[in-house]
Amino acid sequence: MRVESALKAIPAGLDAQRRTRSVVEQILVFTPATLAAVHLPQRGTLRLVGVAGVPRAVYGVENAYDPAGDSPPARVHRTGNPLWGTAADLTPDGAEAARAGLPAAGDACLAVLPLRVGEAGGGALTVVGAGPGAFGPDDRAVLAVFAAALGGAAPGRDGGRHGEPKERPVSFVLTMDSGHVEVNDEVLGLFGIARGEFDGRVETLLARTVPEDLPTLMSVVEPDHMAIGDRELDFRIRRRSGEPRWLRLRGQVLPATEEQPLRLHGTIIDTSGSRAGAKDVSRVQRLAARLAAANTVRDVSQAIVTALRQPLGADRVALAELTSDRLVVTVLDPPEPELWPPLWRTEWRTEWPDAPVRTMPALSAALNEGRTAVWPTAADLEPSLAEVGPGGLAVLPLPAAGRTVGVCLIGWDRPHTSGPDERALLTAAAALAGQELARVHAFDAEHELVGQLQRALLPPRLPDLPGGLAVARYLPSTVGLGVGGDWYDVIPLPDNHVALVIGDVQGHNAQAATLMGQMRTALRAYAVEGHPPDVVVSHANRLLVGMESDLFATCCYVDVDMEEGTAWCVLAGHLAPLLRHRDGATELVDAEGGPPLGVVAEAEYPMTPVGLRPGTLIALTTDGLVESADLTMDDGVRGLLAALGDADADDLGLLADALLGSANRSDDVALLLMRYDGLAIRPERESWTIWRVPEAPRHARRFTRRTLRAWGVTQEVDTALLVVSELVTNALVHTEGPVRLDLTLINDRLRVAVGDSSPRTPVKPTNIGWAATGGRGILLVEAVSAAWGTLPVSGGKQVWSEIIVR
Repeated sequence: MRVESALKAIPAGLDAQRRTRSVVEQILVFTPATLAAVHLPQRGTLRLVGVAGVPRAVYGVENAYDPAGDSPPARVHRTGNPLWGTAADLTPDGAEAARAGLPAAGDACLAVLPLRVGEAGGGALTVVGAGPGAFGPDDRAVLAVFAAALGGAAPGRDGGRHGEPKERPVSFVLTMDSGHVEVNDEVLGLFGIARGEFDGRVETLLARTVPEDLPTLMSVVEPDHMAIGDRELDFRIRRRSGEPRWLRLRGQVLPATEEQPLRLHGTIIDTSGSRAGAKDVSRVQRLAARLAAANTVRDVSQAIVTALRQPLGADRVALAELTSDRLVVTVLDPPEPELWPPLWRTEWRTEWPDAPVRTMPALSAALNEGRTAVWPTAADLEPSLAEVGPGGLAVLPLPAAGRTVGVCLIGWDRPHTSGPDERALLTAAAALAGQELARVHAFDAEHELVGQLQRALLPPRLPDLPGGLAVARYLPSTVGLGVGGDWYDVIPLPDNHVALVIGDVQGHNAQAATLMGQMRTALRAYAVEGHPPDVVVSHANRLLVGMESDLFATCCYVDVDMEEGTAWCVLAGHLAPLLRHRDGATELVDAEGGPPLGVVAEAEYPMTPVGLRPGTLIALTTDGLVESADLTMDDGVRGLLAALGDADADDLGLLADALLGSANRSDDVALLLMRYDGLAIRPERESWTIWRVPEAPRHARRFTRRTLRAWGVTQEVDTALLVVSELVTNALVHTEGPVRLDLTLINDRLRVAVGDSSPRTPVKPTNIGWAATGGRGILLVEAVSAAWGTLPVSGGKQVWSEIIVR
């Protein structure tokens, strides 16, 4: 009933195009829809004639469809049967929806209803819902009512062309000079007067009017106040029970002729069912709820537009902040420049108009008085105001803390008269808007300060990587200050290594953000010093324990060797990395982790090896992306793995934006992606497991000579054999367990590495006497190598040497 009443309240004199737009906008009010569009047959195509909601490109709604095609609107147009599905039927691509922060196409429900009269096909109404299962039985019934209403708004329905006015029904005719009125039985029934009791005088009807509304009604029916054209107003009458009834009068004043005097023709309908109450309490409460949820100036402006424009039947609404003596527009509705007067098209800029407020006397006076001002048709106003509302203009100063912080302008094209309840609604809306505008200004200033702090604590940009590409994203929480402890970092290291770091400090406040900056700096310092991954994380843990903070932090540290395509992962209470391989397969790295940082001083943080191939994508994220009050971490990880597998890894920026589209905004989120492409020149590699036998060094030298010959290496072969012999001998003599020899050739550098199970690093003697029988091996290795060193590996170590061989 409320939908039907709202449809009846749409002005009858609108042309088909504007009526279609009005109906489509009502769909967004009465259903959980985010987008509604109407396509009608024109010149052999189904062409878009009306749309409201989010941009149609978000869900792939086209400007025109082939009626013979397979699109949902075309099928519904041909068959006349409604279609219920998901927005993926319109577009399989969900990137636009993700960027807009809306449900993906597969998660947004779709309704397509036919528009027809009788058996004739007449186009389609396409509606996209806010989420899966958004359209229940009641919503489907409501959509059917709107589809029926839109059938009457289509071109050609009444034999006229699109845009031609239709002849309106007449329920009364008032002769202005005599006060005689002819009314039908329906109007008399609304006034509670029997046909036999009515004497044909307009005064008899006016006697039933609520006294507060009588002056407004008299301005319409008295000849001295009349001008040729359309009239519309709402007023109340008293029923026999004493309760008020809301009626809406729409009429047209016809000029006097030789045969006919001045007359008012029109209709009167009952609008009580479509009103929230005698004082519009419910409407104001809904507005207050929307404003309470607003976080930005634009949110407040949009809430005011939604609450006022459609219910008041306004053609234009502008909301602007008052800055010094100028107005700065925050919202213009409708947003299309061509729908505004010519002067506004030339002044289409942030600062409106291009003149101080004092140059507009009417507006300046209203702002100085601080009270809602309403001007009728043809009021004597400056052009910059008069053309906003030729049929009527309301100026609402927005007060807050004893000053005016902004103004809202509401304009009508057709003659409009504001009744007392409408004025009360405008005044209440202005007071709410002013207070909320001041609140969000303080909120915006706070968020800007917080944002500057957050940006200062995160890397300003990511470094260029050899053989790979990295991108990162950070989304602050929309709850509270919007500052948190999530961080990321990409640290270039020697020998074409790079460290990928992501972490999360407990809490969402300035203390968490400060500690986050300290932990990021500490990890970077330890990594640059050359420590292996487990030592880097262990040092950071002991540092946080020593700081005696009440907060703890989780961390994922991945050291990637861009030359060899290997990585070592260390976890401190954090989610493990996710991998996406070139073929689209995904996996969660099975890594053993340690406790969060700052909990146990002597915690162990084991390293887990991760193999990489060119095209492999590494994804590190914080829990805000995979966990929320409605989503377990296991389900979130499965969803993220599925999204990674379905995504295109060629453009990491677009991929990161798409993955963040479903992020939980009650928590801050950090996301770090790195695609390993491999170096342009792939290194040659061979390995040999050393047996603990007396001939082991000789076997190792023979393996090395054979490998170098196969690689075509002829320079420094004896040097390489000497290094192999010394390193293998040291491993066999000073350690126990397996020993492994790895040879790697990269350009002109030969890398000889011998791994064993002992974590002890070889000690270079500072002084060797002539009689010493050992200790010269490491000195020989250092003397003949371009570089040498050790690297912890799985509880043991690897001693390596690099030799220039070409």
